[in-house]
Amino acid sequence: MATAGAATLLPGVSSAEGASAWVKLPTEAYRGKQDDVFFIDEAIGWYGNGAGKLYKTVDGGQTWTKQLDRPGTFVRALGFIDEKLGFFGNLGPDYFPNVSDDMPLYRTRDGGETWRPIEINGPAVKGICAIDVFKEPIVNAGHLDHKVTVRAAGRVGGPAHLVTSVDRGETWSSEDLSASTGMILDIRFVSDQVGFICGATSAKVAESRALILRTADGGRTWSPVYEGSRPWELTWKMSWPSERVGYVTIQSYNPDATVSQRYVAKSTDAGLTWNEAPLIDNPQVREFGIGFVDEQLGWVGAVPTGFETRDGGATWTPVAMGAAVNKIRIIPKQRGGYAVFAVGAELHRRDLPA
Repeated sequence: MATAGAATLLPGVSSAEGASAWVKLPTEAYRGKQDDVFFIDEAIGWYGNGAGKLYKTVDGGQTWTKQLDRPGTFVRALGFIDEKLGFFGNLGPDYFPNVSDDMPLYRTRDGGETWRPIEINGPAVKGICAIDVFKEPIVNAGHLDHKVTVRAAGRVGGPAHLVTSVDRGETWSSEDLSASTGMILDIRFVSDQVGFICGATSAKVAESRALILRTADGGRTWSPVYEGSRPWELTWKMSWPSERVGYVTIQSYNPDATVSQRYVAKSTDAGLTWNEAPLIDNPQVREFGIGFVDEQLGWVGAVPTGFETRDGGATWTPVAMGAAVNKIRIIPKQRGGYAVFAVGAELHRRDLPA
């Protein structure tokens, strides 16, 4: 796999503007793409990988403690309600080699020291690719509290299932969404009622077109709001810097090198409509994660290198943020500014001033 230093492989884009302050964090070496990182604040966070390993930091990524080492489990997605209560999704068997664990979802009550499988009511779930933790502010007995809804969904290659908990992860129910999408790669709610799914029109990638689903009733019903016109494509990850503006990466697996234009989908009307914006014309590029600090500044993780925009996706420049970045987490700092974490083949951090 090429490294992030391969920006020179991308013709037509100057790397002069791609210089960044991304800092590689001291993590255990891993071959391939690691899929998720999750921070509850700028200091406490976790990341996991397909080797069944999960790590925790309490100092913003300077040091890490291994909390899980379970060969056969694929740590695909992470989500925490607070520093103690969290969840990870397992990709499940029969897709990648050496993955034998058939329990799709796990919970910790002690900050990751111990993990227990979760019982899910409803249709059997094969695997999980994404977790969304949505907190709706409410007043409870005269105090500010939150109504917490946790949703987990998957998987790549199908089948497509959505798993939901409305009681902080105590009970879960599943729903088969195979009639609406062939896969679920990401899920994100921007309000209590409005949410989105990154999907694909078919579980067979050669027949698939990129797909985005939207719900306006809390997930009871889903409707397509974007469907690509090209085969071999699917939507992968999304970022919502505001309720009205959202971005989604579009992956292409087309073996025809002449089909070389890569796109990002963007909505400016709360996800009702989407337009494709060009990222780069290069068949070597495959997109993964995406993250925006605000409606203008954001990044796309990809191979062989990542990209940065400062104008809402109108233009992109290569940036050394690590290869195959699959997830970008943007964490507000207590004293202002942001800590941005990007996990892929490696784990990088970038600090932005207030």
